[in-house]
Amino acid sequence: MKTRHQNGDTHFLTLDEILDETKLLDITLKQKQWLMNEALLNNPKIEVRDGMYGFKPKYNLKDKKALLRLLDKHDQLGLGGVLLDDVEEGLPNFAKAIKALGDQIIFVTRPDKKKILFYNDKHCQFTVDEEFQKLWRSIPVDSIDEEKIEEYLKRQGISSMQETGPKKLPVQKRKKQGVQRKRHFKTHNNHLAGMLEDYSDG
Repeated sequence: MKTRHQNGDTHFLTLDEILDETKLLDITLKQKQWLMNEALLNNPKIEVRDGMYGFKPKYNLKDKKALLRLLDKHDQLGLGGVLLDDVEEGLPNFAKAIKALGDQIIFVTRPDKKKILFYNDKHCQFTVDEEFQKLWRSIPVDSIDEEKIEEYLKRQGISSMQETGPKKLPVQKRKKQGVQRKRHFKTHNNHLAGMLEDYSDG
């Protein structure tokens, strides 16, 4: 279904048409019922309309203009970028559309190698006076930690950017095995050592 959508075949199919395209014509009636009543209905990537099924991408984009509008909207609302994978699944012939947009979009690669698309708003490109840059760089922030900066921004009514990338789990250190010491066991009845008699002979 996803491949059909990416190739531009966005029309909905009946279950029999899906089975015909996937060459699964020999399934039982019970399996068909399961597909109709459970599998396809509960699949978050499948949309059901009047007993017909179609692919449901995260962003349903028709062309490059729709992609540009989506990226612009994300930019205007401060939502950030859009994953390339989400665009790829929702935009038919996405490679051609992205190539045609050229410098209107910006690619950023995350540490986990996933690419994110951003709208390149050319109205926001401006030069900053060199004197202002020197003033900006002259203010030390070494003594202020992240929490204090975030707290200050909140007091000023500014929301700080939260880390949205994948979190790296710290590697757990193995505990060093201590030097094994000889254990000292208590010996019992030492005070009776000379008084005890052995009756095992009978």
